[in-house]
Amino acid sequence: MITDADVERWLREDVGHHDVTNQVPGDTEGRLVAKEAGTVAGLDAARAVFDYLHCEPTVEVGAGDRIDPGDVVLTVEGPAREILRGERVAVNVVGHASGIATKTAEAVAGARSVSDDTAIAGTRKTTPGLRGVEKRAVAAGGGDTHRLDLSHMVMVKDNHVAEMGLAGAIDHFRERASFATKLDVEVETVEDAPRAAEFGADIVLLDNMTPEETERAVELVAETDGETLTEASGGITVETVPDYAATGVDIISMGSLTHSAPTLDLSFRTG
Repeated sequence: MITDADVERWLREDVGHHDVTNQVPGDTEGRLVAKEAGTVAGLDAARAVFDYLHCEPTVEVGAGDRIDPGDVVLTVEGPAREILRGERVAVNVVGHASGIATKTAEAVAGARSVSDDTAIAGTRKTTPGLRGVEKRAVAAGGGDTHRLDLSHMVMVKDNHVAEMGLAGAIDHFRERASFATKLDVEVETVEDAPRAAEFGADIVLLDNMTPEETERAVELVAETDGETLTEASGGITVETVPDYAATGVDIISMGSLTHSAPTLDLSFRTG
């Protein structure tokens, strides 16, 4: 949920302590308009901004909808000063979230071109303070949010393995985790993938492997334990998603969905 504290922080950053620019009298109407095609997200955040400013926003499309240039995605009525104060924050948040949703939708389409079963997931490589917005944008684009924070799943990563060894790290965290908490274990070689499954991983994360290595690791994990999921991650792009989806991997996780998605171009107009 977008809280008043979130909106206050955004507005305080943008408006500052002495806003002369937006001292405009009277009431007006505003429209948030798409300037390029994409998948829309972040409108709940924009609505929260205008609600906080005591304006009357109306969301015109749904999260995850495909939009084209010229489409109106949100309208708002209220005092001109308050609408103008919320304008830039609303445009920035919706543009950022829609860029993430658009890139996610492209990755999902790439996976679906070769597989109906491979999920596209985000990661924790999100902007501090904006994780909720960004994770919802991934979902709007048809992706899986992956873990929302550290408490949602234990990930046994390279540093853990370096300190305790593969088997030791899995045992260490299995003893401390709830029965309801899954263990996602990162491996960097094909040979370690079935070992992680044997030691009790719920998910084996195949890190920075080529599609050929990923396919072989998926086969070995399936031979070891048919219930262990496999996840590919590390440097995977929208362009290479089909190559990885074709390996039979269950999940493709991509930090670039959130940390490198370009902003979708939007414009705000009044009057």
